[in-house]
Amino acid sequence: MSKTISIDPITRLEGHGKIEIFLDDKGDVEKAYLQIPELRGFEVFSQGRPAEDMPQITQRICGVCPTAHHMASTKALDDLYKVTPPPTAVKIRELFYNVFMLEDHALHVYVLGGPDFIVGPDAPKEQRNIVGVIGKVGLEVGKKVISMRRRLREIMTVLGGKVIHPVLGLPGGVAKSVPPEDLARFREIAKDGLEFARFTLKVFCDIVLSNKGYVDLITSDAFTHKTHYMGLVDKADKVSFYGGKVRVMSPEGKETDSFEIRDYLDHIAEHVEPWSYIKFPFLKKKGWKGFTEGADSGVYSVAPMARLNAADGMATPEAQKAAEEYFKVLGRPVHHTLANHWARVIEMLQAAERINELLNDPEITGKDIRTIPTATPTRGVGVVEAPRGTLIHDYQTDEVGLIRKANLIVATLGNSARIAMSVEKAAKGLIKAGVVNDGLLNKVEMAFRAYDPCFGCATHTLPGQMPLTVSLRDPQGRVVRELSR
Repeated sequence: MSKTISIDPITRLEGHGKIEIFLDDKGDVEKAYLQIPELRGFEVFSQGRPAEDMPQITQRICGVCPTAHHMASTKALDDLYKVTPPPTAVKIRELFYNVFMLEDHALHVYVLGGPDFIVGPDAPKEQRNIVGVIGKVGLEVGKKVISMRRRLREIMTVLGGKVIHPVLGLPGGVAKSVPPEDLARFREIAKDGLEFARFTLKVFCDIVLSNKGYVDLITSDAFTHKTHYMGLVDKADKVSFYGGKVRVMSPEGKETDSFEIRDYLDHIAEHVEPWSYIKFPFLKKKGWKGFTEGADSGVYSVAPMARLNAADGMATPEAQKAAEEYFKVLGRPVHHTLANHWARVIEMLQAAERINELLNDPEITGKDIRTIPTATPTRGVGVVEAPRGTLIHDYQTDEVGLIRKANLIVATLGNSARIAMSVEKAAKGLIKAGVVNDGLLNKVEMAFRAYDPCFGCATHTLPGQMPLTVSLRDPQGRVVRELSR
């Protein structure tokens, strides 16, 4: 008789979700679904609001990556009002954003995804957390991680007013310049941040790459998909977090598309399925051919591994050296889902190096920080690379700047089809003859966790309302009536 296995809730992510695994009569996996049962209607209840409110509204979508939404929204307002921020304002934004990337990646490496490697995927579940990580690497290392994230957030607090929901970005610039009296302290934090990124790479090499079992797991077929890859690149086609053009690479590592973000609707479309509140974007020129991989499929991936695949290299020297070693070991392009963890650490290096570059730029303390908008708004599109991948905000307004329509293609949406494929392939590759234990189910979870998904961000399917079923039960718990919408 067939059997259903539920992992509910799934853990160590932002948002909510569950995995339903269906076994056949032999106990092998027939089908597995990653279901996202929550809904957040930000695209709908943004309608009628002033566009200037959007950098504050949209960052409430997520408590982990509010800075990404704040910055993408701010850049959409630049485009909406056809205004170019002064060079100092752009550098302040980029400084702020790279600090965020460094500390957010550190969160995933040590708290969310890291326990699967540092403590071990088969360790008791009560140990697969930050407490278990500290027990493994030592209290001093634990203090170092917590202290470094706190100090990086000091920079964000000074510039953004607050960490969780910053108030830095304005159409045409920023609200605050870099205080000259804080520059020395910022530089000290930046220097320590670079050492921290180097240390994290060493930890990853010592614990993960030196363990043959982990390397075999990373490169195993259960965690491998050959899809397209998307990411922002700068003018030299190097990895860029703040801005640039969108580049798409084929599973063979050839550029198949490149476009400015205002044209994204000509290149990206969205598919829906009845079993999830998450949408599934795909490459429009390829078309939706289902949850399939290969050059003919429209499925693409974003996030660290995809960014490295989509670019010709990293934008800073130490990160570039680390990336060369990464590709030397794994080949190019990299198709192994769990390699996202390694790519994430390499990106920490680039963010840390760029922070140091910006803080030593004489223009960073300039006072020309905003160009006042004067154009009549119509439509604006903004993009950044969130830690989880390419993030797009698209606003259409009336002539006084009230939102008529908003469309958000968040980072996790870019990965949603590949994540669904990854969960099913891991389940089919790991569960055989009905043999199931906690360690195996955790490895299935590792298939989505590697993407560092934010399902709270991703669940915003229109029209912004969801089915509702209410069960009325008697004192014995028996269902006596059901009401549904």
